[in-house]
Amino acid sequence: MDDYPSDSDSDYTSYWRDWSILVPHYSSSGVSLPNFTAFVPCDSPLYAHINSPLFSGSQFIASRGNEYFCEIDEEYLTDRFNLTGLNADVQYYQYALDLVTDVFDLDCDDDMREQIEKSARHLYGLVHARYITTTRGLGKMLEKFKKSDFGKCPRVLCHGHPLLPTGLSDLPATASVKLYCSRCEDLYNPKSSRHATIDGAYFGTSFTNILFQVFPALVPEKTKERYSPRVFGFKVHASAALERWQDERRVEMCRRLRALGVGGVFGGEGEDVAAEDEMEEDEEEVAGVEG
Repeated sequence: MDDYPSDSDSDYTSYWRDWSILVPHYSSSGVSLPNFTAFVPCDSPLYAHINSPLFSGSQFIASRGNEYFCEIDEEYLTDRFNLTGLNADVQYYQYALDLVTDVFDLDCDDDMREQIEKSARHLYGLVHARYITTTRGLGKMLEKFKKSDFGKCPRVLCHGHPLLPTGLSDLPATASVKLYCSRCEDLYNPKSSRHATIDGAYFGTSFTNILFQVFPALVPEKTKERYSPRVFGFKVHASAALERWQDERRVEMCRRLRALGVGGVFGGEGEDVAAEDEMEEDEEEVAGVEG
């Protein structure tokens, strides 16, 4: 069959001509055959894709689910003092560090590479917890905080105050990341399931406190707004609610002690429990009649 050369050199034909040359080929045994990336023109649409690193800080930050992280400076990553002690927590530490700093050149199989990439992500998270307590790191996280990149407080009376990510422990694989509101001083779970699986150790327990110490102007005025329950416009007396709560706790404690065979701790506890049992029996009888 004769070949029919074409004088046209459209973007489409150029793209697939480059693709046929550049795509890595594998033998039946899985061994990568030589390709000819040296012949790839720098302006080729595949040049940037093929020569891009498998893992980099900017690539990690840009991926979905990693919006809470900031990009770590290369100078910080290459300073071994900042990485002290992390080799004990990260598998394939040296390979992972080479991958993070974009000097990885090990020829390995896909399973090994996947494990190294997983270790690289873990290493990046542990270094991130240290980096965000530095001046540069605090500045980057402050910008994200001002733009509400971490979300806003779900409490109605906080009026959409920005949140900050924090960890419940500095040890990896202990607890997932939580969101801290400095107005109500409470913690919340992330809304997105992608964020809810992030290890809290990647932010640590000290970051939020250091941020507000370095930037005291960020500390909001504590709100005095509280939800006040009402009945037909009248406030429910606080002492009545407190007494009801105390009575419920007292009866519950008496039942637990009675189940353990301990009695006589509270005076008149038998009368309280008996009265509570009678009330429950009356409620069950009423429910049975209505049914």
